[in-house]
Amino acid sequence: MGKGKLAKFADLASYPHVFEYPYSVVDNVPFELKGKWGESFFKNDHPIVLELGCGRGEYTVGLGRLFPEKNFIGVDIKGARMWTGATESLREGMKNVAFLRTNIEIIDRFFGANEVSEIWLTFSDPQMKKPTKRLTSSYFLERYRKFLKDGGLVHVKSDSNFLYTYTKYLIETNGLPVEVMTDDLYHSGQADEILGIRTYYEQQWLDRGLNIKYIKFVLPHEGKLEEPEVEIELDDYRSYNRSKRSGLQNHN
Repeated sequence: MGKGKLAKFADLASYPHVFEYPYSVVDNVPFELKGKWGESFFKNDHPIVLELGCGRGEYTVGLGRLFPEKNFIGVDIKGARMWTGATESLREGMKNVAFLRTNIEIIDRFFGANEVSEIWLTFSDPQMKKPTKRLTSSYFLERYRKFLKDGGLVHVKSDSNFLYTYTKYLIETNGLPVEVMTDDLYHSGQADEILGIRTYYEQQWLDRGLNIKYIKFVLPHEGKLEEPEVEIELDDYRSYNRSKRSGLQNHN
């Protein structure tokens, strides 16, 4: 029988590689690892990669296995889901994996300038009615610039045609360099070992016959970012409990 939420949260509180700083905590407690993740936690100077909205942590753990020469941090507010990846990485003794439970709106409070090399956005909520909550919006890209190295990479993997199209227009509007862009990843010939890592939700969407989209683009520090002024067709389906795993939460 699986563990309940309370037991999972108790586990997370005891895990040495899990840091919990939701709104209610971070406002009162300074985050001492900001700018010092490599030096103080990972004990190395390897590149740091974030997975924002990590859910169960499939990408964080999977990439950690593939790239022992990099450090990976999964970020989400939903601890009960995060427990899966956190437990798996702990049992395997992975020293290059950590998890941060917090709200993604305040992600820049936890990392110093140029501390992060890459960002993965895996199946983020498309937030079709709330542009500033989209994790590929100019609002969030400006936040990422505060800690992502100049010219750092952003990976977007999604089942949402809306989010894919929106991100495509935003990239074009701002002239951001694109390395890969496909609206049908698994039939494009570009799905390598990295992109072949499949999350729990991704497999469900694949089983429903949905194409998986993928974009890899470069985020320079220079230039003011602007929102695309276009109308985008809304997704004509409702995903499984998206709003419950986005890591986004109103703060009043």
